[in-house]
Amino acid sequence: MYLEMKHISKSFGNFKVSDDVSFGIERGKLAALLGPSGSGKTTILRILAGLEHQDEGDIYIGGKLMNGVSVKDRGIGFVFQNYALFPYLTVHDNIAYGMKLRKKSKHEIQSKVSELLELVGLPGLGSRFPAQLSGGQRQRVAFARALATEPQVLLLDEPFAAIDAKVRKELRHWLKDMIEQVGITSVFVTHDQEEAVEVADELIITNEGCVEQVGTPIDIYKNPQTSFVAQFIGESVILDDYAYEKLRGFQRQEGAPSAAIRPEFVKVIAAGQEPEFPSIYMNGVIRHKEFRGRYTELTVQIGDIELKAEQQIDEGNMKKGDAVKVMVSRLFAFDSKQAYNLVNLGLKNENIYYI
Repeated sequence: MYLEMKHISKSFGNFKVSDDVSFGIERGKLAALLGPSGSGKTTILRILAGLEHQDEGDIYIGGKLMNGVSVKDRGIGFVFQNYALFPYLTVHDNIAYGMKLRKKSKHEIQSKVSELLELVGLPGLGSRFPAQLSGGQRQRVAFARALATEPQVLLLDEPFAAIDAKVRKELRHWLKDMIEQVGITSVFVTHDQEEAVEVADELIITNEGCVEQVGTPIDIYKNPQTSFVAQFIGESVILDDYAYEKLRGFQRQEGAPSAAIRPEFVKVIAAGQEPEFPSIYMNGVIRHKEFRGRYTELTVQIGDIELKAEQQIDEGNMKKGDAVKVMVSRLFAFDSKQAYNLVNLGLKNENIYYI
């Protein structure tokens, strides 16, 4: 691994913000630190940068131990949420700032700034000031400035949080392309699941100062290993007290009384429609219907259980109060620590697996 954190712990007074944190990132890969607010993401980033010092544990970059190495000597580029551009300097001088501190020649600075402005798609804007740029353009300048000193690792702390939704989505694609093009090992902090899944090669899920799970976005989405990840990833309905036993095709997983059921696990058809596997369908009623743009979200009631389901626009026009048939293809049962991926037994017997 090119970047490694091994058994990192950090406390502020009696509050432990990082608790035995360990993970590794391969050279040239983009990893996302994903977790709710207060889960320790930014502290991990600041420890990597040398802006905070860990109480225990080791950090390695390119095989070299970074403990005790100063911020300026770690070879770290940092992109902040609020851009952190100097308002009184032009775009050119903002990008050149770190190179000037390192006493680079004027020719080298001019050549590098021009190259970076081309890279981030802002050629010809070097003479402008930050106030004359859009939010998306300012973040591109911040990215260029972070790359100007040719760092070993790039750290990004919620870099798109202050940008409107449409531009934010465009910048995600741009960022992923840029990092692949430059080939720099990068760590991206976010609490936005869609953003993390779209941008990252690997996810590092954090919760209460701990790392819950590390893996590719698709691996973590399909196979959560802990109760927290099962509940946090996706938009699940949570059932407690073994209520999932009431759903056809599922049996109790001893010691795992709760279950997370995502909308994509729930299939809803009209009451008069004949399902392919009738034995695992249950009678239900649509309680709520909300248009979400690309799909309609249905809330369906089966006995005393309410589940969410997604209906594509071209899949019919079910209404609130309609009788329906409902099938759950899979769910994640969990205890206080571990999650279990349970597939509907009726589908297993037919050698059909819903992912």
